[in-house]
Amino acid sequence: MALPVVAVVGRPNVGKSTLFNKLIGQRLSIVEDTPGVTRDRIYSKCEWLNHEFMLVDTGGIEPNSDDVILSQMRRQSELAISKADVIILVTDLKSGVTANDYEVASILQKSGKPVILCVNKCDSLGEPLPEFYEFYNLGIGEPVGVSSVHGHGTGDLLDKVLEFLPESHEDEYGEDFIKVAVIGKPNVGKSSIINKIAGEERVIVSEIAGTTRDATDTVVENENGKFVFIDTAGIRKKSKVLENIERYSVLRSYMAVDRADVAVIVIDAEVGFTEQDSKVAGYAHEQGKGCIVAVNKWDVIEKDTKTMDEYRAGLQQDFSFMSYVPMVFISAKTGQRINKLYELIKFVNDQNSIRISTGKLNDILSYATARVQPPSDKGKRLKIYYITQPSTRPPTFVVFVNKAELFHFSYQRYIENQIRETFGLEGTPVRFIVRERGNDDYK
Repeated sequence: MALPVVAVVGRPNVGKSTLFNKLIGQRLSIVEDTPGVTRDRIYSKCEWLNHEFMLVDTGGIEPNSDDVILSQMRRQSELAISKADVIILVTDLKSGVTANDYEVASILQKSGKPVILCVNKCDSLGEPLPEFYEFYNLGIGEPVGVSSVHGHGTGDLLDKVLEFLPESHEDEYGEDFIKVAVIGKPNVGKSSIINKIAGEERVIVSEIAGTTRDATDTVVENENGKFVFIDTAGIRKKSKVLENIERYSVLRSYMAVDRADVAVIVIDAEVGFTEQDSKVAGYAHEQGKGCIVAVNKWDVIEKDTKTMDEYRAGLQQDFSFMSYVPMVFISAKTGQRINKLYELIKFVNDQNSIRISTGKLNDILSYATARVQPPSDKGKRLKIYYITQPSTRPPTFVVFVNKAELFHFSYQRYIENQIRETFGLEGTPVRFIVRERGNDDYK
């Protein structure tokens, strides 16, 4: 399910990034009192009153500037506007309504999107200053006064967002379809894999990194089941993202992972594992998706009887942070093991949605704690009373203990391994929620 998108736009230096950070609750955007600091869009999930959406910070819009960087920032903002469901136009009370504000408001009115006028830097409480009422002249509705520094008015702003926010975009595919995000660095062969799977050239394939500009869906129905393969633009380091349009592709790639049930992380066999591969895989892991590592271009590797085992052992070390992930060595060019990829996708999707009965979980818990005694600290020993699984995708376990701080990471990993050894859970992350018995929420 794709989340609605809310874009924060406006001319430079009105406090967009400070507001963005306040709304998401962390310092993600760089905040500097210099126009043009935020040159790329920054994005993060934001939640308000149990509604979740993707919030996108943008560089400032200078409608008539010939400056190269400002022109690029304008293009970035226009891209964000084109993809947004709701737009927050940020203005500055202290500088008043400017000619650029009128220009930006005009651009937004032509977009046909819902626009919320936010007047930032209303730092004093009580009745608004007389200057506040000038912003009605922009002609885009009633302004909402906020202080992005202090947080005043941000609740009212988010309430306004919810008024215009559509429901999360339902995928048009039924529950019997497995949605698969094919992700990885540029030029590792993602589009070639999709084309081989589809049996036709559905996606542009080029040696030029970053040819795929947007996420593309390919529906496949065969003897293996029903699948939706979501090809994405390659995810690359921001320092190497030079073209404006590629910057937006990063957001599209992450949102494709959000939509997917399973993420296929494509590695180039010739290049091997890179730091960026760990970032791509890490995002899918954090989102709780079923994961597969597909090593592409295996046909061009010189091999002997030990090559695959040695390569696999190296990748298992590289992916030690997600040791559960299965690996398949394929060739999009020759079709080698493409059918194996289908089998793994189905298997991993099933593992990600597995549900284990409370009785079986507590049997494993009793066995595990009898085998290896829980840790103690300063004479106080950890007691694990009970474990249950409230949800799937990923499998999530709530563990009730006497003292949460005694449930160290190492012992938690030990319990996880015992569960995995018994029930599999291959290809899926698991989550543990630790609760002390007596917590008001869990009495």
